[in-house]
Amino acid sequence: MNLQELNSLPEAGFISVLGGIFEHSPWVAEAVAGDRPFISVSALHQAMVQAVEKAGVARQLTLIRAHPDLAGKAARAGNLTDASTSEQKGAGLDRLDDAEYERFHRLNDAYKQRFDFPFILAVRGFDGKGHDKHSILASFETRLKNTPEQETSEALRQIARIAELRLGDMLG
Repeated sequence: MNLQELNSLPEAGFISVLGGIFEHSPWVAEAVAGDRPFISVSALHQAMVQAVEKAGVARQLTLIRAHPDLAGKAARAGNLTDASTSEQKGAGLDRLDDAEYERFHRLNDAYKQRFDFPFILAVRGFDGKGHDKHSILASFETRLKNTPEQETSEALRQIARIAELRLGDMLG
């Protein structure tokens, strides 16, 4: 699908196609459906990010909490969305040995206990290089030292990047 085709869809179709760009949060696509047509994928992404920014803290936290743990139980059980499965697989998180899985599990738990939401990282990165298990673990350790306010902001920044990458995959 290209952007022109997306812009021409009925509202329900637009929301259906973009409903998973922000993990389990079709409300983001719904919020921007009336803003069509978008002149670029970047403009669409920016509108979606602005919808999240305007949504308020409660809805933002719901969005953050909709994300799965990295290398968590849902991943091991095969219960992630296709996009999350692909992203985690690309970082090698599907090939952890038992000790590595246990370390991720402990860090996920510590992080959730401290911040009351899952650790979110755009594993494909911001610079085109992407993350591997070692850089993800280092990010966990560093970000566990953040304040809750810093980490909420960082989680939303990571989510925006994930959405940008997913839109690029979908629309080119």
